[in-house]
Amino acid sequence: MTFSAESENKNSSSTNPKLVTPAPVFAIVVGEHSGDTLGAGLMQALQIHQPNAKFIGIGGAKMEQLGFESLFSMEELAVMGIVEVLGRLRRLLYVRKSLVEHFSKNKPDVFIGIDAPDFNIGLELRLKAQDIKTIHYVSPSVWAWREKRIFKIAKATDMVLSLLPFEKAFYDKHQVPCTFVGHPLADDIPMVSDKRQARIELNLPVTQKILALMPGSRGGELSRLLEPFFQSAEQLQKEDENLLFIAPMVSEKRAAQFSELKNEYAPDINIKIIIDKTQTVMAASDCLLTASGTVTLEAALIKRPMVICYKFNMLTHFLAKWLVKLKWFSLPNLLADKTLVPELLQEEVCPEQIIPLVKERLYHDQSQLNDSFTNIHQQLKCNASKQAAKAVIDLFNTQPSNTK
Repeated sequence: MTFSAESENKNSSSTNPKLVTPAPVFAIVVGEHSGDTLGAGLMQALQIHQPNAKFIGIGGAKMEQLGFESLFSMEELAVMGIVEVLGRLRRLLYVRKSLVEHFSKNKPDVFIGIDAPDFNIGLELRLKAQDIKTIHYVSPSVWAWREKRIFKIAKATDMVLSLLPFEKAFYDKHQVPCTFVGHPLADDIPMVSDKRQARIELNLPVTQKILALMPGSRGGELSRLLEPFFQSAEQLQKEDENLLFIAPMVSEKRAAQFSELKNEYAPDINIKIIIDKTQTVMAASDCLLTASGTVTLEAALIKRPMVICYKFNMLTHFLAKWLVKLKWFSLPNLLADKTLVPELLQEEVCPEQIIPLVKERLYHDQSQLNDSFTNIHQQLKCNASKQAAKAVIDLFNTQPSNTK
């Protein structure tokens, strides 16, 4: 029996295991719920390019629903603030050491650290030294403080993926590879969020004023912010008996903490707790009283006025005042390069300051603010997950560089 060259090649490629392309492995580590959302979007976009890809590391519920294998709980990394991190340092170092050992023995094709820079940059540094390709997704705020971190980032990563346009200019200035991908939230959130429809979905009154209390997704944030939030809500309810309060919580655990603190500080206030529907809660609201963080960008994209509050541990705040060189700490103001929304920090987070700011936004026209939010939305809407996946695939297809 004879074979043509074509049939012989075809037969060899189908039976020779050496010619079978293995499924690529993408290692991802995220440290909080916003990172879980970014990671899930990236996974879905990567699966279009590599349907058989495997994903492993530390992820959240959204990533795990897509087949992600978590080696540790994401809650292990959900800590913010200098002093707060010190209290968990031993455990964090153990987790990082374990990941280094695992990925050294089971090398992924690309490692992607999503946010959590103090944890991920150190991890990326160790992995890149072993010729593992590394990407950091979400630029650390090197343009705000500890600018010299840019040199460690350059050593630790093959590429930074930035969500904000002004970040790329900073990296270009220092000749560090960076790709601006836009923000996935700007892709996912519609240009107009229907308040009436959101209220119907949540079974809320269509015509009454609604204030959302949003003290954050971390336990420490709730413990620091809820007392002044509840005190403000009590006074606001006395002035307007028809004002309704709702509170989105990211999990049953946070909802239980919220209820426990409510019973301690404001047992008589009627607040509806809604789990895992944060964006719908924001769309249903007339104003948000919120912690700082990614949620403030979500609020801007949903086009809702807000009062932003943040309280650090006292030592963390002292160090931040010394190190940070920004006029604002919230994303809407940073992106607009002007004060669009009020920010309250530390001792400013009190009913005397919160209440007048909330009332101004609850009961007065906000159309001019909405125009500014629309401009931000248009600027960030770039199909970010697709752009990020393209950058990952481009790096995956390149020859490894000699980093030793």
